[in-house]
Amino acid sequence: MSRRRDDCGNALVELCWLGILLVLPVVWIVMSVFQVQRGAFGITAAARAAARAYSLAPDDATGLARARTAARLALDDQGAHGVTPAVAVTCTPYPRDCHQGTSVITVSVRSRVVLPLMPSVLGGNRPSFALEATQTVPIGQFREVSGG
Repeated sequence: MSRRRDDCGNALVELCWLGILLVLPVVWIVMSVFQVQRGAFGITAAARAAARAYSLAPDDATGLARARTAARLALDDQGAHGVTPAVAVTCTPYPRDCHQGTSVITVSVRSRVVLPLMPSVLGGNRPSFALEATQTVPIGQFREVSGG
């Protein structure tokens, strides 16, 4: 007695496998986009907070320390815990003393966002996305001026 093989139920199995193979990359892409977007919001907020902290400081050394702290706190606030951003400050027209006269302070903050669920391959670092934001503030924008 020979049995006839039919294809009943094969479509369900194929649909499940194809569904898994197609949905997993889409989920990873969505997670990566959200991670990079969160980092972009964080780095923009960090640049804004660092520029304000620098401009409110009494001198350049204190301003740089406050700017680094403000940038790190802003990134923590956006969920990027443990990230230490690179903060660079430039001033015009007085590059040696930013807290003088009518200086314009430009604060640049750089960081990297590590892509989720991506292990390091062949001993390299985990794949990441570089982010940078700048904020320009004229000195005195956030200072109170006493009216006499």
